[in-house]
Amino acid sequence: MKTIKILISIMLLTILGHASAQSSFAVEKTGQGQAILLLPGFACTAEVFNFIKDDLAENYEIHAFTFAGFGGVPPIDFPWLSKIKVDIENYITENQLKNPVIIGHSLGGTLGLWLASDSANFTKVIVIDALPAMGALMMPDYDSEAFVYDNPYAQQVLAMDDEAFGMMANQSAAYMTEDTTKQKLIADWIFSSDRKTYVYGYTDLLKLDLREALTNIKTPVSILAATEPYGKEAVEMNYKKQYQKLQDYSLRFAEGSGHFIMYDQPEWLRNQIFIALTRDE
Repeated sequence: MKTIKILISIMLLTILGHASAQSSFAVEKTGQGQAILLLPGFACTAEVFNFIKDDLAENYEIHAFTFAGFGGVPPIDFPWLSKIKVDIENYITENQLKNPVIIGHSLGGTLGLWLASDSANFTKVIVIDALPAMGALMMPDYDSEAFVYDNPYAQQVLAMDDEAFGMMANQSAAYMTEDTTKQKLIADWIFSSDRKTYVYGYTDLLKLDLREALTNIKTPVSILAATEPYGKEAVEMNYKKQYQKLQDYSLRFAEGSGHFIMYDQPEWLRNQIFIALTRDE
């Protein structure tokens, strides 16, 4: 009987150990050298960095992420975004990544700012079309507490059948790039996402307001922004307003590009990333 109890205790400890080790992302690791974390945008996979991933791997150790609920990675409990942040911090510690670089698109860029606001471990942050407070862009009287999981929009999207959700995915993708082939890819990523993650994970993003936390960032930040569909003047005003408390940053625009600059102007984006990586070295 004592032996059985011991075996059960070992089994429980093993199960708990596996549960605690469960991650909120999958990582593709390639290359050798200084670590670069590639953080994709909302609903996207690591594939969004295919335009530059192999080239970067020639000189850097690449860690390309796909977050829980997207790209076939199993969903996690909520709050979603804060769990991802903590898991990335633990991943950096466990893998002994010294002075890594962050390259983040959209949500990934915002997440990169959040990570850098809490740690001086990063040497560079390269933000691709991302803001520290996405919700403030959408609501003039922004209040992060106003974003809750149980809201009419969330209920509507959760109740959609596949046809309606697919139509919404196609409409969303059409605004993000002029490349019709890539529009289909983006729509497919959205459609195949875990529905609750798509709804509640986006709520997490809209609730996040890093504008004050920018004062904590000592790492140089390179911001690469798209101008469409609002035009350069409006975009520049929004970016400068939201980033006004960030001490050390550069801001460059991919004029005429949609949100997915890597699809509308891949060569421009590649060049800007390599310029940012080698700046001040």
